[in-house]
Amino acid sequence: MKQKAKEVVLTFIEALNKEDFDKAAECLSEDMFFDGVMGKRNGSESYMNDMRKMKFKYEIERTFDNEDDVCVLYNIDMSGKATLFTCGWYQVADGKIKKIKVVFDPRPLLEN
Repeated sequence: MKQKAKEVVLTFIEALNKEDFDKAAECLSEDMFFDGVMGKRNGSESYMNDMRKMKFKYEIERTFDNEDDVCVLYNIDMSGKATLFTCGWYQVADGKIKKIKVVFDPRPLLEN
């Protein structure tokens, strides 16, 4: 049975929180695309290399989903540098995360 998009995204975030990067990578399409305030990444390998280094922690406030689109509002602990309220838009195709777009106010990161 195919997982629903929301379940895939929540499994991915939980794996990142537990630093189970192999499990997190299993939730991503190999050709996934990340678009964020501080940069872009093409491919799951490039994205996961960053996640392994940064070890962010996610505190989910709310999730919304509509078929293969999932929106997550969360506080992200950026490795102790700052905790930022963030909105993530995850697009899922064939049971894998295909695209992630995140927006947040980067000023607290730039002040350090």
